Amino acid sequence: MDTLSYKTISAKSETVQKEWVVVDATDQVLGRLCSQVAMILRGKHKACYTPHVDCGDNVIIINAEKVVLTGKKWTDKQYVRYTGYPGGQRFSTPQELLKKSYNKHIKEGMHPLFLHVLKGMLPKNRLGAQLLRNVRIYNGPNHPHEAQNPKVINLTNLK
Repeated sequence: MDTLSYKTISAKSETVQKEWVVVDATDQVLGRLCSQVAMILRGKHKACYTPHVDCGDNVIIINAEKVVLTGKKWTDKQYVRYTGYPGGQRFSTPQELLKKSYNKHIKEGMHPLFLHVLKGMLPKNRLGAQLLRNVRIYNGPNHPHEAQNPKVINLTNLK
């Protein structure tokens, strides 16, 4: 029997080639930027995409303080979190979350506004938590990941 056989090849964590990429957030709309970063974190831009494997790239977002929100979302949008205690709902605006990113108690590379938006765009399971560890967010143009030789990408050209 001489027939072609096609097999679906599923990527494994050992065979995935991860890269480091740099994304500049200057004058980018927050939601549109984060949706494309979430796609890169999942690995959906690669031909070897497998839904249950972390096959995405490591992403460094620079100039996070220069991100744009449309309309009056800086003051009117509310993000909700829950402390776990009765009456423990806490509300914050994007403007307050941006101020938190300048505090010293926030770990470097973590930005509360971006992390909140990205977390909502990733899977709600262990894989999503693992993917969220692959992103680093910095307010300025400098980052400490030069040793990884990150590739600068332009999100407007990414399909």
